[in-house]
Amino acid sequence: MRKIAISDIHGCNATFEALLQQINFSTEDQLFLLGDYLDRGPSSKQVLDTIFRLKAEGYQVNCLRGNHEEMLLWALSGHSYNLESFLRNGGDTTLASFGVQHPRDIPQHYLDFLESLPLWIEAGEYIFVHAGLHFVPGSSPFEHQDKMLWIRNWYPDLDLEWLGQRYIVHGHTPTRRIAIQDLFFRFEALRVVNIDAGCVFQHAGYGHLCAVDLSNRLLYFEPRHPWDEIGEPYIK
Repeated sequence: MRKIAISDIHGCNATFEALLQQINFSTEDQLFLLGDYLDRGPSSKQVLDTIFRLKAEGYQVNCLRGNHEEMLLWALSGHSYNLESFLRNGGDTTLASFGVQHPRDIPQHYLDFLESLPLWIEAGEYIFVHAGLHFVPGSSPFEHQDKMLWIRNWYPDLDLEWLGQRYIVHGHTPTRRIAIQDLFFRFEALRVVNIDAGCVFQHAGYGHLCAVDLSNRLLYFEPRHPWDEIGEPYIK
């Protein structure tokens, strides 16, 4: 049984399915999806449908909430700023994939799924989280739940004593493929790796969906599929 993680699919369902084929994903494996299934890419609904199908077929799929799921849930509040923020960050493509004009028109079982998603999973020696953990003296990083969705540039504060023999696997911050490979080469020493390879972005070095096989210490990269070419041209 392998532990495999993927993050930041961002509506790129064709790329997601191709990556699952590349890694030969089976019902014996545990898959950890670290959030941001939605927005920017053309097929957010289809990404969720793929997740639902895998679960129904007996695959072990564990899903986290990302900040883009959070923005969609905020948009349901009715506050105009929250809706504008969601749309400005790629939510328009999510609505288009559902064929609706407002998040409240998304079928309820999709919204229930997004609402149910946890912010982190600890499985054996691995902590899976969307963005990262906030380390401040006198408190547990698990107390700072908003940071798990939004934090960036937190490695200098990493508390290795608190972490012990565990490792942190996260996404959220788009990172060039070569930089991810370098991080993973130093995984044993750093105890952390970012696997967001910027699937929806056009910049050189991005445009991949990454999977990490933690059991065998392997990285996989799937280039963005032509069907997913609606992605944003700039990193935000």
